[in-house]
Amino acid sequence: MHEDPIARFRALLERARKAGEAQRGTAMMLATCSAEGRPTARMVLLKVVDDSGFVFYTNFESRKGVQLGANPHAALTFYWPSLNVQVRVEGPVARVEDTEADAYFATRERQSQLGAWASKQSEPLPSRRELIGRYLQEKAKRLGRPIPRPPFWGGYRLAPERIEFWISRLGRLHDRIVYRRQDDGWTHGLLYP
Repeated sequence: MHEDPIARFRALLERARKAGEAQRGTAMMLATCSAEGRPTARMVLLKVVDDSGFVFYTNFESRKGVQLGANPHAALTFYWPSLNVQVRVEGPVARVEDTEADAYFATRERQSQLGAWASKQSEPLPSRRELIGRYLQEKAKRLGRPIPRPPFWGGYRLAPERIEFWISRLGRLHDRIVYRRQDDGWTHGLLYP
């Protein structure tokens, strides 16, 4: 059994990418809860995984951003059908530093940068025409210039406290290996399927 769940995750992610999984294996379900404890889930993309956690980006004023502001805990689920593997990650969430968010934003395609400025993510949209109009206004305003990261947009890092690897087996006798953060390391063990 692998002692380091982050190393184990990275190895599986690389296998998923080589197997041609959608979005190169980085698509993940993000579950958050409102201050009242009402859960919601959606697909987002993993942008960084390292020893400090799992990073994704969004609009801070979106539904998920508001929920994370009120209840800074979340869960992630990765599922790679070609590998018959699922990975579940749980832990507290905090915003990444502005310098890290700025560096990532600078790597995004220009259209995506403009889209971040144009979208009032999760707010009611009267018509698609309005969204396109906002996008074209941003495009004209920023013509020929670098596009800075919007102050309402950035990243979150989920610091894992629990990571579970689920591997499909015949007869539904699946392998479930759970890691729990303890002090400066990890404990691990098996769960019944």
